[in-house]
Amino acid sequence: MKAAVYYETGGPEVFRYEDIADPEVYPGGVLIEVEAISIEGGDTLNRAGGELATHPHVVGYQCAGTIREVGDGVEDRFVGQRVVASMLWGSHAELAVTPAVVTWPIPDGADLVKCACVPVAYGTAHDCLFEFGHLARGETVLIQAGAGGVGVAAIQLAKRAGATVLATASSDDRLERLKPLGLDHGINYSDPDWVANVRALTEGRGVDLVVDSVGGKVLQGSVACLCYRGRAITVGSAGRDPQPFDVSVLGMSNQSLTGVFLGAEIGTERAQQMITGLVDDVGAGRLEVIVDRTFPLADAAEAHAYLESRQAVGRVVLVP
Repeated sequence: MKAAVYYETGGPEVFRYEDIADPEVYPGGVLIEVEAISIEGGDTLNRAGGELATHPHVVGYQCAGTIREVGDGVEDRFVGQRVVASMLWGSHAELAVTPAVVTWPIPDGADLVKCACVPVAYGTAHDCLFEFGHLARGETVLIQAGAGGVGVAAIQLAKRAGATVLATASSDDRLERLKPLGLDHGINYSDPDWVANVRALTEGRGVDLVVDSVGGKVLQGSVACLCYRGRAITVGSAGRDPQPFDVSVLGMSNQSLTGVFLGAEIGTERAQQMITGLVDDVGAGRLEVIVDRTFPLADAAEAHAYLESRQAVGRVVLVP
């Protein structure tokens, strides 16, 4: 099969488009003929400096396609079924193998490319807002990196839950594109006074919840945006401006900071049902997936570079 591989970590230029051996199905697993690959933030971080679990390494932990083969013991998936799947690595290829338990059927008639973008981003957003963020109707939430995959999902989910939604992005143009999703107030975080702008929009009170997928210096600003007893969620740090966080700042206002990692929950019955519902919502048009740009798998280097340029709104997708 063809795959986008690399032999060493680094910039997008490390990718090579090569023939490698087909993966083999194993007991409890399924072999998927890949039709769409959602590039996740973790994919770019792994390519830039993560572990090379295989050699050459095929990065990527989310894709959608059609099941070609099922392993022993798999009874709830079948050959020819369309699914979206997560995996530890291996999505940037024509074929991928993964445990059946981390696959979700794509509803009949649903857009496969959009469904390919759901489990990680939408599942993470849902957990950040509700399972760990305890967002309630009438509260105010700030979503950092609102134009990213988790951000686009979180804006819609928070608005649907009856919250007032604030979000940041790197340009006014990107913020404008988020308003149809339910964004109430956009904050351009290229403005050094963005924290003051958030507090001004809340009449000085601050927000009840922040979902921060950036980390580093931005996380400090996120906490400064919280109201008394506010909650901050840190998730999937983008790796920009890394620096230690002084937890003592939380105490004076009885605030909390929680780390979230969907991967630790994804195999649970709760998370399985939650993601199933999100895939169904996207398939039925109740939630929107924005696909900013699609690239051929052979152009994985260009696709990764585009995603890292922070121009995209929503997802960047590869198609074998």
